[in-house]
Amino acid sequence: MPARRGSRHGAEGRTSGRHGVPAPEADRTAATSRNGSARHAGPPTGTAAPVVPAVPTDGQDDETGLFTHPEPSAGSAPGTPTRAGDAATRAVPARGEAARADAARASAERASAMQTGAMPTSAVPANGARANGTPENGAPTTAVPTSEAPTGLLTASADTGGDDPASLTRVTGGRRHRAASAGGPLDKVRALAGPAVETVRTKLGILDAEAKAALTADELKARRRKQVKYGLIGSAASVVLLPLLLFGLGWLLFSVPTPDDAVNNQIATVSYADGGQLARLVPEQGNRIKVPLAEIPVPVREAVLAAEDRSFYSNPGFDISGIARAAWNQIRGGDGGGSTITQQYVKNTLVGNEQSYFRKYKELIVSLKVSQQKTKDEILGDYLNAIYFGRGAYGVQSASLAYFGKPASQLQPNEGALLAGVIQSPSRWDPASDPQKARERWSFVMDGMLQQSWITKDYRSSAQFPATIPRANSSTSSSLTDDRGHILTAVKNELEGLGISDQAFSQGGLQVTTTIDPTRQKDLVTAVQSRMEGQPDVLRAGSVAIDPRTGGIVGYYGGQDGTGLDYAKVLKQPGSTFKPFVVLAALMQDPPIGLGQKFDGSEQPGLRNAEGANCPRCDVKQALTISNNVVFTKLAAEVGPQKVADAARLAGITSPMDNPDARLALGNKETTPVQLASAYATIAAGGVWHAPHLVSKVVDSEGRVLYEYQPGEGEQRFPEQVARNVVEGMLGVVGHDDLDLPGGQEAAGKTGTVQSRFDGQNNDAWFAGFTPDLVTTVWIGTDRNDPITNADGEPISGAMLPGKVWQAFMSDAVRAADQTQDFPSYEPIGKAPAADEPTEAATATATAPATTSAPERQQDEEPAEPVVPPAPAAPAAPVAPSTTAAPAPTGASDPGEEAADRAGRTTEPTVG
Repeated sequence: MPARRGSRHGAEGRTSGRHGVPAPEADRTAATSRNGSARHAGPPTGTAAPVVPAVPTDGQDDETGLFTHPEPSAGSAPGTPTRAGDAATRAVPARGEAARADAARASAERASAMQTGAMPTSAVPANGARANGTPENGAPTTAVPTSEAPTGLLTASADTGGDDPASLTRVTGGRRHRAASAGGPLDKVRALAGPAVETVRTKLGILDAEAKAALTADELKARRRKQVKYGLIGSAASVVLLPLLLFGLGWLLFSVPTPDDAVNNQIATVSYADGGQLARLVPEQGNRIKVPLAEIPVPVREAVLAAEDRSFYSNPGFDISGIARAAWNQIRGGDGGGSTITQQYVKNTLVGNEQSYFRKYKELIVSLKVSQQKTKDEILGDYLNAIYFGRGAYGVQSASLAYFGKPASQLQPNEGALLAGVIQSPSRWDPASDPQKARERWSFVMDGMLQQSWITKDYRSSAQFPATIPRANSSTSSSLTDDRGHILTAVKNELEGLGISDQAFSQGGLQVTTTIDPTRQKDLVTAVQSRMEGQPDVLRAGSVAIDPRTGGIVGYYGGQDGTGLDYAKVLKQPGSTFKPFVVLAALMQDPPIGLGQKFDGSEQPGLRNAEGANCPRCDVKQALTISNNVVFTKLAAEVGPQKVADAARLAGITSPMDNPDARLALGNKETTPVQLASAYATIAAGGVWHAPHLVSKVVDSEGRVLYEYQPGEGEQRFPEQVARNVVEGMLGVVGHDDLDLPGGQEAAGKTGTVQSRFDGQNNDAWFAGFTPDLVTTVWIGTDRNDPITNADGEPISGAMLPGKVWQAFMSDAVRAADQTQDFPSYEPIGKAPAADEPTEAATATATAPATTSAPERQQDEEPAEPVVPPAPAAPAAPVAPSTTAAPAPTGASDPGEEAADRAGRTTEPTVG
């Protein structure tokens, strides 16, 4: 074999030595391999590396091309893999430049792999080589041991000994790359995940850029068709599998609580402004009395099915078409709806009734679980024992007692139809709320029972709409029977105005935060009850405190009986507390009538002043301080009664003031303590109106915010300077009536006293006043408008009992503050007022010269009857009816008040 190999390659040059390497080179290579001191030592720089023939090593076929094979390192066992730098390379003759390039690439890749420990030191065929190592073109592979040769072979510097991986490089296509280290964690991850990723990519047909570029046009089309097909298959699978996955998750996650747990989950809480608990609404045992289904008459059950779910006994617990309809309604911005009895039970008692897709999803899953765990009769029984019927009644037994005053077992079909009809919206279809709508709903249920053959035609035609007992005698959902009960009722009424029904409040587990300040609420209740203690039992009181900067009600007292009449919202004549609105209208007149304008305030026939309130000549502020009726009746007539009503409406009075006359200045139109406090708050806030409110935030049982009050900047109803002038006119009242606050705190206020038809007696007494940051109104009267007297038998006026309650509460508020607050600086509109108060003695001596010498508004200073005023009498014309003619009837009556309740009220009271 050596002779044949040497003969075959004789053209390449003469060989010597055992391995076919020229003698000098063979000696040098052998020496280097033995001592390991110089590895891959090539010819000097600039010298071309000779390509020399080599004889095949052990195991090589004589007919194959030669390939590189390193000698084992010194001390290595035979067959042990070695690194590329541990041995010299044996070279074989090449057949052409292409063969040499192939051999170079193969050697470089193999050397790099050996460097990372991924391959043994046996050779790998180069690109295009057969498995036995022979290139396809028949040329043997070649190897060049020098780093200068452009063959891509791995090189190693002699001084590193080939042990530093960072010193190893691979040269391919003229570019030099650093050899990657295999010791990092990223390489380990790649080594572990690489095969799996490649397998997935192969299965999915994911190609890199080079592979995609190699595809033909037909292959690309076929690939796109395959992708479209698989995409459609995946989409179809998602439509089927995703609902199944969601269903499975819901089945595992959503539990089915008991009806008792469900009712406990419906507990609503009402909190003070600081988060402290004001009320916790737990349904009383009397409001939820569980009864077996057997004790509920069949016609009553059928009435409920006719109203809510006529296919209850045949459906699987949910209605797909109803759910789809509800989803479509929500997409269009409407309500959900479309629920079966089972869904209604789940929604109203177990899940919650907010309108959302998640709630529908949860409702569906829980409905299915309920249907699997309970029979239809059990579900209907639980539903009838837990559902809310209004009037604070949970369950049909409590509802029967609340609406008819008898147990459910005694209900007739027509009565069951009424109860079934109110389930969907108790606040709307309670006969006490809207008899007409209640009758329409009852007819719908009765017709449904007839369609299902649950009643006969004869019974339907003869059935009468059943009578119910008054709601006031029914049970309530609140156990608050003290003064807090009025706050709770007011909160519920306000929520109704916000679109949150009584049903949602009673069943939704809502958390309602109010504007009530716990400290000020306690102080207000204490001030009222301590001053009312020992007074006649017939007396009633109502009081409201408002923050003028936001409109938030910080204190609310409607009476001691939380289930009775709320006196903070009762309509009563306000008396002289309406006089500041006359001043407001006068200041907005063009030209304005200022606080310094003088009038004759002497009594006239049919129009009296309170004792000590006469002033033959006084300006507007003086007249307001002493509450002179004559001056303000004249001023209202001059400005125009309708303009006075408009000014009061701007400030915040919302009750009717139809057909006003000049006596509107004396408060002959009814209002409430809440409205009066709101109107005074607008004045205190510089003409900025904020809606009076109790609710600041509402959160449902899932933590979603349903409502949050945003005070904003308010609404500027009239100029700040005008408001400040009204305040200036009211500043003298507090000191005049001995109601000063501690620390010299400025306060504006006004008394109001409504006189009775009984001489020297009064029916209502008010005091309303404010500091820059707090407004308080106090009313004291009776249920039947009887004369009011204190424990000593004295008639009560505004400065007495109401004023003392106001002073006590406001003094506590001032003491709690860090410092006193001042109103903005005063800039008069029109003529400035006098600095002192008028007295009857002082003004009486000045009456004659005042009526003849003073030129300003002299026509208003003369009595209206016999004297012809020197100036044009046009402004005095409206005054005549106020002083001589019979007065008009009073305004709107109290709601629900009988005619006998007004027995103690005069047709037109004189007000002080």
